[in-house]
Amino acid sequence: MILLKSQTGKDADGVKLIAGNRQAGYEYFILEKLEVGIALLGTELRPCREGRVNLKDGYAEIENNQLWLYEVHIGSNAFANRQDHAPLRKRRLLAHHRQILKWFQKVNASGNTIIPLRMYFKAGKVKVEVALVKGKRQYDKRETIAKKDLKREMDREMGGRGR
Repeated sequence: MILLKSQTGKDADGVKLIAGNRQAGYEYFILEKLEVGIALLGTELRPCREGRVNLKDGYAEIENNQLWLYEVHIGSNAFANRQDHAPLRKRRLLAHHRQILKWFQKVNASGNTIIPLRMYFKAGKVKVEVALVKGKRQYDKRETIAKKDLKREMDREMGGRGR
């Protein structure tokens, strides 16, 4: 028997999920993934630990050879004073310069975009998994739904025979 999660909510790699973007696989074709760090303020850490983060509308852009994360909502800290952070401020993503330049060429060349897939704690640090994606058209989305339904039906059929 393999244990995937311990009682602390972490999986086998010591990764604790903060937030995920479940719609990303439905809305986009995922071309490449990259794990990056994120520069947070001190008042943003408690809402991250409590899971009050929304990645759904988030996207990343490259400005002045730096990767910036936009429209990611990190809730306010109940214990902060008037110097609390703005929930929708832009945040810097920490990636290697070579990787940023490589993705900059791909984004400019062919209408791709960068979105966050999930945010998690890894070894005490907040990490963001970003992806280089291409948008799906309506017929691609219908095809994705049809494949998922077919797979669910096949699993249901195969599961019923063994009993």
